[in-house]
Parts: sequence; C-alpha cells; structure tokens
Amino acid sequence: MINKLKIAFLFGIFTLLFSTKVNAQLKPGQLIDGIAAVIGNEIVLESDVEEQMNYAKQQGAGTASKCEFLENLINNKFLVFEAKKDTLIENRSAAIKDQANAKYNQLLSQFPDEKSMLAAYKFRTGYEMKNAIEKIDTDTYYGQAKYQRITEKADVTPNEVTDFYNLYKAQLPEIKDEVSISQIVMNPKLTEAHKDELINKLKKIKADIVGGESFESQARIYSEDPGSAPNGGLMKNVFKGQMVKPFEAAALNLQEGEISDPIESEFGYHIIQLVKKSGKAYDARHILLMATPTEDEIKTAKKKLDSIRGLILAEKITFKDASFKFSDDKRTKFNAGVIAGADGSNKIERESIPGTISYELAGLNKGDITSAFEDEDDRKRKVVKIIKIEDVIPSHQITLETDYDRIKQMALRKKQGEMVEKFVNSKISTTFISLDGRYDTCDFKGNWKKESIKK
Repeated sequence: MINKLKIAFLFGIFTLLFSTKVNAQLKPGQLIDGIAAVIGNEIVLESDVEEQMNYAKQQGAGTASKCEFLENLINNKFLVFEAKKDTLIENRSAAIKDQANAKYNQLLSQFPDEKSMLAAYKFRTGYEMKNAIEKIDTDTYYGQAKYQRITEKADVTPNEVTDFYNLYKAQLPEIKDEVSISQIVMNPKLTEAHKDELINKLKKIKADIVGGESFESQARIYSEDPGSAPNGGLMKNVFKGQMVKPFEAAALNLQEGEISDPIESEFGYHIIQLVKKSGKAYDARHILLMATPTEDEIKTAKKKLDSIRGLILAEKITFKDASFKFSDDKRTKFNAGVIAGADGSNKIERESIPGTISYELAGLNKGDITSAFEDEDDRKRKVVKIIKIEDVIPSHQITLETDYDRIKQMALRKKQGEMVEKFVNSKISTTFISLDGRYDTCDFKGNWKKESIKK
C-alpha cells in the first residue's frame, strides 16, 4: 500500500529461531553460514535470513524475496546499532541475560533432559542455545527502544487522518463481520472435602519419599505438571520472581534436600524439594496435583454465575460492575469485562472467536447475555463464564464514519514509519555498511547498496 522503507522488528522472534532446522542435510558445495551484512558493529548472518524466510513460510505469509528479508534484518540491526549508542536507552544486558536463562529453563522443563531439548532445537550445547536466546532478546529490546525513542512524539491531526483516508481508501481493506463482547469469568471453587483429598494425597506421597521412595520417581508417577513431571519434577536455574509467590516463598524457606508440606497456589497443590540454592537462582523439584474442579463444583459455579446474570437482566447491577465485583479474570475485570481484539481495540472478527464461545453466541443479538457455560482459560484450566454482546458490526468497506480510530492508527503508523525512515537516512552516510556480493542484484528500498562497502 505504501511504498516506503520498511522497518521490521523481531517481535516474538524467540520462537522464530527454533522453527528452523539449521542442521539439515547439506548438499555438496552448499554454504553452511556466512556474513550477509555488517551494519556498524552489528552482523546479519546468512542463517538469520534463512530463518526469517522459513518462519514466514511456516506462518503462511505471502511470498517475498530473500532481498526483502535481508533488508528487514538490516533495518532492525541499524536501529540496534544506533540504540546502543543512545545514552538515554537503558543498558539492560544483565536483565536480558537473566531473562534468557529463564527462557532456557522454561523450555528445559518441557523435556525429560537437556540432551533431548538440544536435539529438538538443533543446538550442540546449552551455552550455544542460551547465547542465541540472549542475542535475539538483545536485538528485540534495543530495536524496540530506539523505535520508540524516534517516534515518541508522533501524532496525527484529524486533517491528516482525513488526508490519509482520501489518499489510500481504494487500497484499504474490507472489514469482516465483527463483534464487541464482554465477559465475567469464575474459577469453580473446590469443596473443603476435595481440598483435603488433594492435601492428604500429597502428605502420603511425602511420607513415602521420607520412607525411601525417590522424589524423582514419585514426581514421574503423580505430578500433573506436564512440563516438569517427565523430568522427575525438576526445575533448574529458577530465578527469584519467576514462580508464583506461594511456590517461591515455600521453596526459598527450605534447606537443601528438605521437602515442604503441601502448599496451595493458583495452579493447585504442591510439595516442593529444594535441590540447590545459588545466588539469585535455585533448583527445585515439585509434585503438583492440579485443582481440577469436579462436575458438581462446576455446576455450583454455573448456578452462581447464572444468578449474577439474573441480577444484570433485572437491572439490579450493571454488567460492568458485576465484572469488577465477581470476575476472576484479572485481564478484563478492570476494563468492564471487555475482551480486546488482536489490534488492541474492542472489536473482534467473528471468524477468529474460539469455537466454544462462538457456539454460545450463535443466534444472539446486541445486548444479549449467554447463560453460564464451561470453558478453558489460557492455562487450560476449567472456568465458567457468561458473555455479553456489546455491539455487532457487519462486514463493510472501511470509512471515516465507521472506522475513524482504526484509520487514525493506520495514519499514525505511516507517520512513524516516515520518522524512522528520515532518521535512518540522516545516519546512513556516516555508518559503516558492508553487504555480501551475493546481494548485488537486490533492489533495496533503502540506500544500503550506495553506502555499502562490497566484500
């Protein structure tokens, strides 16, 4: 739509790195890796370009040339290079290293051992994989920080929004059927008898461990944590602040080798064994029995939520106030229960609504509220909820009258892109740039080739 310099950031690129098989079978004469470009003291590898292309292909993105992917990476590296020179951008090297270690351990908890994880992600050593994670997180942080610094004063006037719309309206997308919806979510409460059953089971498991069974074997048999159970309940290099507070408080109050009494967290009930404590990190094993509600407990929660629905329909309380007072979903209860769309607005495409919710909304109109129904939250825990249809927006061609805020965001993004382009152009002539000769035929949008020193 707008033929301008693209500034691409690697949002969520952590998953991108691991979507490619870098150790695939090599053909005779095939390049293993090499430097595709150097920007200042930042390097873009051939493997970086390949990873971008493979990831885009897996995500079903439209076809783009290798040159376009390289230019996206060059743009990002240029901002990273400039960000590291900017004294107003905080140096977060230590925090990023800790974050990389945390991500590494989070992945490790999903495998029986480190060897299996490294094999799955095609790394030779844990050190190599941690360095890769740290590198990506560093680029993401500095790229975003510099972009925000350049565009922090960006704004668009109503006249600019109108001008943008008039210039590009023939190219603007058609809006699909949308709805605005709000929710009240309840986590079914376990009965005291059910809680006691879980606690007593954990006490029996602890007694068996004290009596000679290994914590590791008991975790493999009984723990309902899918991430750590196959690894004997082990979680390595857990940093302070990484776990929920009840778990961390219990773990850090133990001596090495000691086992806690059963403790409750938002995930269920645990016993924890502290394996090792070192500086800011610790290793621990745990056995989790999830607080999975029974059918009767779910029915009780539904009955309570249906009674709240009745109060709303009788106009004794508003949906907004009921959400604030009763909802267990922290993301929406303080926002009148409104569920945000993919673009951050309160509009959601109907076809993107999950099947369970879509089924409950079938046949309902604006202002209607569903009966209480069972669903899962983003952690796959059973919840019950009611949903109100706040608005229904039929498919339509985008217009200023119906979609002003959406068009304003488009105009703002265009202006931000132009600000970044202007910044890059002002710095490019004084920055060392080197492109590999394999890219001599690329038709870049930026002035990279003119300023480049050929290798």
